[in-house]
Amino acid sequence: MPNDLSNLEFIVGIPSYMEADSIGHVTQQVDQGLRTHFPGLKSAIVNVDNNSPDDTKSAFLSTATQTPKHYITTRPGVKGKGNNLFNLFKFGARHRSTLKAAVVVDADLFSITGEWIKHLGEPVLKGYDYVLPYYSRHQFDGTITNHICYPLLYGLLGEDVRQPIGGEFGFSPALMSHWLDQTWTSTTRQYGIDIFMSLNAITGGFKICESGLGAKIHKASAPKLGAMFTQVLTTLFNFLASRKDVWLASPVINTESKKRFGLQRLDPPQELRIDIRALKEQLRDEYFQREHLLRKFLNDYAIMNLENMFEQDHYHLDLLMWTQVVYQLLYCFDTGSPAVKKEIIEALKPLYFARSVTFDYMTWRYNVSSAEAAIASQAKAFASQKPYLVGLYMTDGKGRAVKAVHQRAGAA
Repeated sequence: MPNDLSNLEFIVGIPSYMEADSIGHVTQQVDQGLRTHFPGLKSAIVNVDNNSPDDTKSAFLSTATQTPKHYITTRPGVKGKGNNLFNLFKFGARHRSTLKAAVVVDADLFSITGEWIKHLGEPVLKGYDYVLPYYSRHQFDGTITNHICYPLLYGLLGEDVRQPIGGEFGFSPALMSHWLDQTWTSTTRQYGIDIFMSLNAITGGFKICESGLGAKIHKASAPKLGAMFTQVLTTLFNFLASRKDVWLASPVINTESKKRFGLQRLDPPQELRIDIRALKEQLRDEYFQREHLLRKFLNDYAIMNLENMFEQDHYHLDLLMWTQVVYQLLYCFDTGSPAVKKEIIEALKPLYFARSVTFDYMTWRYNVSSAEAAIASQAKAFASQKPYLVGLYMTDGKGRAVKAVHQRAGAA
């Protein structure tokens, strides 16, 4: 079918890098979803790629579809999911006069069906600006979401959005234009893009909902400390620091769940096994490489507890300590120099790893509902400890504990 890309009303974007082995399946399911559920809308499937050397482009374009396909790539040497979505948003902006809705799905999905396009797109056509995914995931999957992103959005912004960096979203042309108008940092153009999208939708006052998709089956992994962690957390901390007037106004926030569309009953999650011994060994390596940073930014009580953990080789970073060290590091990040900000993200890595191992020990025998209840409890703990973070700002320049933190940070 000729690729007529004029007067588009619905677009589905598939960001990719090195996904030749999976993008064909995703493209087929997107095509089926568009034909079945939105036959009256003029649609297109858009692969936004990073010049993948495995020829993702050919795998995408050679997939048989009835829906027109379009391939866009970044310049040679330019990578990053954020750069891919920036190109998608610019493509959508060129069709602003006719565009009604857009959806984006990851290229590595094994569980995607045509129904996903329906569940993500329909709420936008009903007047919602941002549709976040709601799916079942193993408690060992999505650890950055479970232990940092979800709790911080819940605790500081009062937003109960379970998968703020899930990868599958529906959105309106108005929100897409809003994203393009924001400042795009280097981390936003990489893995920080998903949290950038969610944060700007929340603080921009857009109408938000969730949609049940079922189980997310993809190229899952145990906790990682690579580029994704650094880019997501840098984007998140920078945003929260720049908008502290929004969340400092009230020490306590009442949080309400979002309206949920799509599936109300979800399939069991993807099975995920972890090697707890290997995780502990990696945790010890991460801790001893960054122990000097932790001593700069954390209080004496936290340092004492961490030392005991590693001396005994028994890891129990409980909820109270976890919330307080994250808030203490966020405060130091906000008030620190650019060099200090980088050190704080590094210092957070072994703490995040220790919390993940603690949670894995606690929940490895849990069923799905019990694991989700534990993750929800963690988010509520961040909300209950919000006054601790507010107190750090209130005693700035006066409280001895805050002074001590700054003295240690400046002495290195």
